[in-house]
Amino acid sequence: MSSIILFEDIFVVDKLDPDGKKFDKVTRIEARSQNCDMFMHLDVNTEVYPMHVGDKFTMALAHTLNLDGTPDTGYFTPGRKTLVDKYEYVMHGKLYKISDDASGKGLKAELYVSYGGLLMLLRGEASHVSHFELDQRIFLLMRKL
Repeated sequence: MSSIILFEDIFVVDKLDPDGKKFDKVTRIEARSQNCDMFMHLDVNTEVYPMHVGDKFTMALAHTLNLDGTPDTGYFTPGRKTLVDKYEYVMHGKLYKISDDASGKGLKAELYVSYGGLLMLLRGEASHVSHFELDQRIFLLMRKL
């Protein structure tokens, strides 16, 4: 299963809407990971998945929801076990920008993913995100701890 999950860590919400509230049903969370020291901005539909400052959650990025690693067909099959069964909030999107920054200590990388207009920025050590590719389809999976 580890080959299915491209990245996984535990995050803690530091701020909500750091640039001010833009939309009624969407909140941009600012969070930092505990193990990999990653920084994240993530737009979450808080009407269906409320988030608060101090919330601790696990976030995973995967290329498929199928436990056997086969590509996702885009169709729901009732009764079939998938990664979704282990999480509470799931989005599907496309990685549209990767950038590197060597100005500070170590090489940092930034991933930008759009989940149907809900955006994610993931920034941190390049080694944690080096296996991602531009235009890659990615599932984001979250579960509060």
